[in-house]
Amino acid sequence: MPAVAGSHYLYCKKTTYPNMSNPIRKFLNEDQDPAAIEKIVGKLGSLLMSGEIIEYIAVQRKPAVNLSPDAIALTTKRIIFCRFKNLGFSMELEDYVWKDVYDCHMKETILGAEFSVKTVGGQISKIDYLPKAQARRLYTVAQEQEAKQREFRRQQDLEDKRATAGNVNVTT
Repeated sequence: MPAVAGSHYLYCKKTTYPNMSNPIRKFLNEDQDPAAIEKIVGKLGSLLMSGEIIEYIAVQRKPAVNLSPDAIALTTKRIIFCRFKNLGFSMELEDYVWKDVYDCHMKETILGAEFSVKTVGGQISKIDYLPKAQARRLYTVAQEQEAKQREFRRQQDLEDKRATAGNVNVTT
């Protein structure tokens, strides 16, 4: 993560985190782990497409020891599942552009919540043990993007129908 000019401090759970950059602060509203968020933003920062902005990040919190929790990031262009492997030394990314997302679903359980994504091709990906507050916010942001994409697909369908209806063949 690049150094931040000036003295920036983040107060979360009565703990001071020096050198925490302002862009990361917006992801710490629902009790996310600051170290995990900083690591994820650092990894995803170089993978974002031009004009793509991270809107929300939820971090898994398993009931047992969880050295490298999985996370899910919602951006303006896609959903990115971040799955850490080998004690956090490697990472597997699974992403879906919003136009390919058919449905997002959230299920609350006793130990947290599960967030799943179903694509238009029928593929399902999920992440479990999300804190409920993070899962609710994740679901809200995802529903907003889903609504935008439904409207986009509806407009595309109308344009396709208009183009098809305009094809008139005249044979002489």
